[in-house]
Amino acid sequence: MFERLPHTVASTDGVQLVAYRFRRSADEEPSAPPILFSHATGFHGRVFSPAAAHLDDFSCTTFDYRGYGDSVAPADWPLSWDGFGDDAVAMTRQVVSDHGGTPVVGVGHSMGGAGLVMAALREPRLFAALVLYEPIIFPPEVRTQTGSGNSLADVTRRRRTTFASYEEAIANFASKPPLSSLHPESLAAYVRFGFTEGADGIYIKCQPEFEARTYEMGAWHDTWLALGGLTVPTWVMAGVHIDHSPAALAPRIAERIPGCTFIEWRDLGHFGPLDDPARFAAFIAQVARTVKHH
Repeated sequence: MFERLPHTVASTDGVQLVAYRFRRSADEEPSAPPILFSHATGFHGRVFSPAAAHLDDFSCTTFDYRGYGDSVAPADWPLSWDGFGDDAVAMTRQVVSDHGGTPVVGVGHSMGGAGLVMAALREPRLFAALVLYEPIIFPPEVRTQTGSGNSLADVTRRRRTTFASYEEAIANFASKPPLSSLHPESLAAYVRFGFTEGADGIYIKCQPEFEARTYEMGAWHDTWLALGGLTVPTWVMAGVHIDHSPAALAPRIAERIPGCTFIEWRDLGHFGPLDDPARFAAFIAQVARTVKHH
């Protein structure tokens, strides 16, 4: 399982990132690149526990972005996705340092994919490769469409935040979309590490208003315009194509990144890495071994 690092990692704005390393049951491959997982909006780092469990040959690290999981966002922070990029840079620097300067394979889902791309554009030397599942990188014209509201933000603001027990929360989320598609182990990790115990039940750690604002600000970073300058070997992945969704944008993102490989898994949706963590882990291992031998 992922175990908390004995120290936090300093990012910008006074943020202290909480990070976790997966306890191995086998020896890691000599000289294999370390793997850094980067989570989606609304989740936290340890939701990747089922995928990391299939990567015994590699050192796996994950972390909670500011405002998610156990990493606290400053109360007066004006939410900007550039701050998530700062968190990704800080965390990647730490993992590379912890592994004697060996560059990482950055694995990002949704928002976490965008954060890693921001980091790789700033400090490409830190990365051996990027595996990005439906990264949230919008073309600038999307900004003109945000005035009509954001359905994800609206739903998030109405989300239930307390349950009598972990078991009740798991049963609730498993019974209906969108989280009903998650592998049972992914869903269990989401709940058990995304809620905290109180006197009369469990309470969600990530405040719905913060998550909603994250969705609303998702188009307001300029990463799209910089994709042509990304020099890190990159694999962009997508699930089934749905118009006006991250899956629809993924091939366009791949086209803008020099030498990028596009992978489509049409039997999965936007939560693909959490729906089929074993398959996702096998793909990560394949990429990691590819870049290791280059």
